[in-house]
Amino acid sequence: MDYSREVDHSQLLIVRGKEPFNAEPKASALVEFAITPDDLVYCRNHGPVEDLDDDTYTLTVTNTRQGDVKFTMHDLRTQFTQHEVVAALQCAGNRRKEMNNVKPVRGILWDDGVVCNARWGGVRLRDVLLKADVSLDGAAHVQFASHVTLCEDDTYYGASIPLEKAMDIDGDVLLAFEMNGAPLSPDRGGPLRLVVPGYCGARWVKWIDTLRVSPEESPNYYQARDYKVLPPEIETKEAAGQVWAKYPSITSLPLNSVIATALVRPADHGKSLLVKGYATPHMSANIAAVEVSIDNGTTWLPAHITYQEGKWSWTLWEAVGRRCTRPRTGIVSRG
Repeated sequence: MDYSREVDHSQLLIVRGKEPFNAEPKASALVEFAITPDDLVYCRNHGPVEDLDDDTYTLTVTNTRQGDVKFTMHDLRTQFTQHEVVAALQCAGNRRKEMNNVKPVRGILWDDGVVCNARWGGVRLRDVLLKADVSLDGAAHVQFASHVTLCEDDTYYGASIPLEKAMDIDGDVLLAFEMNGAPLSPDRGGPLRLVVPGYCGARWVKWIDTLRVSPEESPNYYQARDYKVLPPEIETKEAAGQVWAKYPSITSLPLNSVIATALVRPADHGKSLLVKGYATPHMSANIAAVEVSIDNGTTWLPAHITYQEGKWSWTLWEAVGRRCTRPRTGIVSRG
């Protein structure tokens, strides 16, 4: 594989792997921005990054009543109503380094910066499926594929999501070509990527070129034999053998709250502790409240939510308390 393009990256990122390129920012930098600037957006790749021609790029919808239906980028921009959604994109491996402190784990030892919050622009997936006249009889999933480059574990990258999620207007699933008002760069999956609010980043397929409605999940390695939670007695992928199919693929991620900074400041009666962080929702249940403990959980202080935009965004928060032991957080979701 050619990884030559991977050397050009933001100097604000901590490189976790060079071939393929994977990197993350510090969480302390992330929480200073409601909408994540491009140079602080993490990079997660399973293969090389390609710079693709927007003018010739084509999305193919297969297995429709009309056979294969193709859409150019011009078609997507002119034949459909465009939509925007603010949504947090979070890697399934976010905070894996902490897990490794309990028990050795496989994969990149990510810290807590493998997350971003962005304004995504594009067209609804459901509108494209309906325009292509797909048959929904017996269908349960929408499969996606990117054949742009070879991957570490398969000849292409693939994933799928339930058809119910794809067809739900309130699910806000997009075929996106913009991020924060600008065309998607190659590193962000441009010219076209999938945006699945509430789902882990593994399902947000970058450089998407093919999709189809199917009774089955994607057979691709990254859907069928990765991004699954296996029982603790299965410690390696090889040990999983033929049992992969018994365990569901990861869709949404659990509620998550991260302390990004803890700063000691002068106060009227000694010193105080300023704590700042982010929290991410579960599915469409965004964060209703964040609590912080500075005495190992004996008491909890309500944090002030400084940013939240809709049901899919992350939540930024901060709290002030007297200086004590290492702070902890607790979160409450809104149903």
